[in-house]
Amino acid sequence: MPENGGFCCNFKAELKAMLENITLGAAPLSYHQYEQIAKGNARLTLDPVAAERISCSRAFLEERTKTRKTPVYGVNTGFGALCNIVVGEEDLGKLQTNLVRSHACGAGAEIDERIVRLMMALKVQSFAVGVSGIRLKVVEQIIAMYNSGAIPVIYELGSLGASGDLAPLAHLSLPLLGEGEVWLEGEKTSTQDALSELGENGWKAMELASKEGLALLNGTQFMSAHGIYALIQARRIDFFADQLAALSTLAYDGRIEPFTPGVHLTRPHIGQILTAERLLNWLEPCEAMHREKEHVQDPYSFRCVPQVHGASKGAIKHMMDVFEVEVNAATDNPVVLSDEGRIISAGNFHGQPLALALDYGALAIHEYGSISERRTYQLISGRRGLPPFLVKNPGINSGLMIAQYTAASMVSQNKQLCTPASADSIESSNGQEDHVSMGANAATKLLKVVDNVYGILGVELLNAVQALWIRGEAVEGELGALFNDFLAVSPAIEEDIYLHERMELAKNFLKTRMLEERTILL
Repeated sequence: MPENGGFCCNFKAELKAMLENITLGAAPLSYHQYEQIAKGNARLTLDPVAAERISCSRAFLEERTKTRKTPVYGVNTGFGALCNIVVGEEDLGKLQTNLVRSHACGAGAEIDERIVRLMMALKVQSFAVGVSGIRLKVVEQIIAMYNSGAIPVIYELGSLGASGDLAPLAHLSLPLLGEGEVWLEGEKTSTQDALSELGENGWKAMELASKEGLALLNGTQFMSAHGIYALIQARRIDFFADQLAALSTLAYDGRIEPFTPGVHLTRPHIGQILTAERLLNWLEPCEAMHREKEHVQDPYSFRCVPQVHGASKGAIKHMMDVFEVEVNAATDNPVVLSDEGRIISAGNFHGQPLALALDYGALAIHEYGSISERRTYQLISGRRGLPPFLVKNPGINSGLMIAQYTAASMVSQNKQLCTPASADSIESSNGQEDHVSMGANAATKLLKVVDNVYGILGVELLNAVQALWIRGEAVEGELGALFNDFLAVSPAIEEDIYLHERMELAKNFLKTRMLEERTILL
């Protein structure tokens, strides 16, 4: 068996060589880099200047707490409503370890490994600001854990999005102590077993010192990681929603005039202008768009795509602005301001900016699905020379009738998911935390909206391609590439088939189709 063992070792070495090296703490990361981190296609390092900031912050904290015996929240006091209880110096490490253990109270579904990887990287980014007062060793161990391939098991519920994402970040932090559970090569295992298996390739279980447990738990990385992942997907959804709107307009024998530049310059919302420009560029090469039409106008779901998609672009851009500040900020407490000679307990962990942006983002992304389902409805309605439900022999065949039902079901669910979580607040910690953002719930439901929209767009793709196949006309330009590529994996439907598989295929086609960065407007 040594040959196989050697092959495995070589294969793993080759995989490591293919990883993208990403340095944290030096500059803001790109969405491409975040995507590589989420997928596990990255090897993380810490910027040396950031490492120096972290060490200086720790040195100042240690000096201040030794020379001044005054209470410092979370360093030598209890937490939350227990903030007035002073803890002796000999118990400061135990205080931090107890904090992590007691706060690991997650519930519900285990969150996606891609989100956890982002959380780990974003935690390091936050510490790299250099105001958390922790030892450099803590940051190095988070990076070592990421690079080992081990991923902490974290649960969906447990954060109020206010005093940091407490429960999720406690589960993230437990493996640093050699406790809790991790995913390793797709299998859930105890941290102790994972460390034994990884050996020198793993991180080293450590004991926490003063302030460190609190710094690990106070922070917005659960919300931030969900938001960044949603934005990665939103940029793709925006592209495909525009492209499918163009494809459906062609399939519906729609008019090209509503996308004329002069129209949109009279109402110059940037998202509206960009959407119209995209659709015009895709539709211009298609001969069918330039034929004389019997109909004077198209339904809103075709004619108003620039206005609807453009508004979503504007909302997503706002969400990007909020998150690009957040993921490069310090979000724990207290803040160690060594340059000012002060340690201040404040509220940078409060998730309100994120909660509002996450709710806004859910509405924006939902709208791509809402108007997409309406275009699907028009395509199956038996108008403009197309047969009912886009099947050649309707009656004996139901065609794509019920696929539209499913799209409508997903749109309806998204309407419920778009109820703003940020409108809620429940008092906690004996009234000390009397206003909370509920941003974590906004974050988790946003990803459900995103997944549904992929499904809705997948149904539109099925319908638009089927309609164009029925028409039997050439599809030119980039729309032709989309049409032909999809037909190659999903042949036209001539009589009723098992549609669930086709809908999943269409959804995954959109999720995995290669996009060049230059094509993404946001």
